[in-house]
Amino acid sequence: SVIALMVYILIVLSVYKIIPVTLTLAGIAGFILSLGMAVDANVLIFARMREELKAGKTLNQAAHEGFSRAWLSIRDSHITTLIGALVLYIFTTSIVRGFALTLGIGVLTSLFTATIVTRNFLNLFVGPKSEKVKWLF
Repeated sequence: SVIALMVYILIVLSVYKIIPVTLTLAGIAGFILSLGMAVDANVLIFARMREELKAGKTLNQAAHEGFSRAWLSIRDSHITTLIGALVLYIFTTSIVRGFALTLGIGVLTSLFTATIVTRNFLNLFVGPKSEKVKWLF
């Protein structure tokens, strides 16, 4: 999850550079809030995995079930935050628009890294010899 969060930060900062986002105090607040959502998504995934491991499933099964069970919560929280960011961007002044823009970019990136990057890193890590590293989870 740490590697996925580093990928998240690199992607977000790259998008900020490409779009030219000016990081005001409100923009930094949007970035920090979206970073918190990225952390929360990873916590949900690994908490669900831990529950599956306690239920006696193998690490591969726990990884698959953990993602499946966490997906609805992650999707719902990200979509509602994106709707809020869109409303703020459309109906407010420039200072709040900076917050909404950085929040929206961060939430979209968080959704990508939680579902694609974390899953792929975990699939690389959880291979045929995965039962030897079960103690990590």
